[in-house]
This record gives sequence, C-alpha cells and structure tokens, in this order.
Amino acid sequence: MTAICPSRRGAAASGRPADASSDRPLDPPAAELRTAVTVPLRFPDGYATTGRVMTFDDLVDGREHLAIGLGDWEGALARAAAGGEAPLVRPHSECLTGDVLGSERCDCGPQLREAVERIADEGGILLYLRQEGRGIGLYAKLDAYALQDAGLDTYEANVALGHGEDERDYAPAAQMLRAVGVERIRLLSNNPDKAAQLELLGVDVDERVPTGVHVTAANARYLAAKVDRTDHTLALPDRA
Repeated sequence: MTAICPSRRGAAASGRPADASSDRPLDPPAAELRTAVTVPLRFPDGYATTGRVMTFDDLVDGREHLAIGLGDWEGALARAAAGGEAPLVRPHSECLTGDVLGSERCDCGPQLREAVERIADEGGILLYLRQEGRGIGLYAKLDAYALQDAGLDTYEANVALGHGEDERDYAPAAQMLRAVGVERIRLLSNNPDKAAQLELLGVDVDERVPTGVHVTAANARYLAAKVDRTDHTLALPDRA
C-alpha cells in the first residue's frame, strides 16, 4: 500500500505544500536494488552520455520507477558519505507527451534533457518516476488538456476531473535513494513540494537547485500556473 506523504494531501487540497514543521518524518519500508545495467543515452540534439539504470524490488506503490546514475555518480555518493557535497538529484515525473513526443504544452522534455547533462557533469542520480500527469495517468492528463483548452488552468482541470491538484507521492523516490546509499541530496527542482515530501520521508535536502526556464508560446500559461498556484521558483520573462 502506498505510503502517502502528508504534504501531498495538503498540496492536493490547497495547491500548496502543507507546512511540514510539526510532522514527524515518515519511514517508508526498505526497497532493494534488483538490476543495474549500463545504457548509452543520446538525445535528439546530439548530446550523449552513459547512464547506469537501476530497478528495484518492494517499492511502495508497485510501479516500475527507475534510478539512473549519471557521470561519476558513485564517486559523488562516496564523497557525500565522507562529509563532502551532497550529490545532485532530480526526481523527474514521467511525461510521455513532453519527454518522448516533444510536446511544448509543458516544460518536461527540456527539463529532462537539461537535468541529464547537469547531473552527468557533476555526478548524481536522475529518478524517473512513473507518475504521468502529476499522478493522474496519461488518459486523464489528456482529458485535462481538453479542459485547459476550454479555459481551466492545469490544476483546476485535474480537480474538475475528480483528482487532486497534484497526486504525486515521493515515497518511492526516497526508497530508491536509500537503497543506493543516498541520505542527503542537492535537489534539482523548482517545486517546493518535492523538497517538503522528501524531507518528511527522511531525505536531507541540503540545497534546492532550480532548473532553467523553458518557456514557449504553448506553455506560458501552464508555467504561470505553477508559479501562482504552487510557488515554483521560475523566473518567467513577464514577471521580471
């Protein structure tokens, strides 16, 4: 059964992370590394690197999430364990339309591409989380797109479909990090709820590192909703 993080419940109800200051850290059960394979990666723009792709047993939601070690990730983990800088980590939620098809209705594809290069340069881990549409699934996400075309923002559309604004749960991310020996991280994300949930789940977030701003004519309203509704740290051009 999924160990739902309290901050997710608060975010789903209000559109903002719940105040975690009075909450005890959660303790999801241990997961185990099951397979690790080396995969050469190449992106459409020609950028190439190599990832160590890891799978796990006993993830709390039963989904097939991945951890991908990039660059000198083992050295980064060893340095962190010895008291050095925490490794750079991005929990990236699956987005078929953006990651695979290049949709410009979101910024997911460019964020994934950016994250892989930045993490490979420093050594760290990309967590690829099977949480399409902020946890509501692919078909429901496309239903939400139709509602956005009718005037709702991305969060309002999820609620209109009977879902929470954001149904993602980062317990599996915490399990995977613990399984590979990561206790503290530098979090590559604009989303404060990711940091709040991971802290509640026992992962120390030493620093939150923002991604770049990948704005297009098609996603400007979507990105503005992220800033206005869930406090994403995005320096949008029209807000400067």
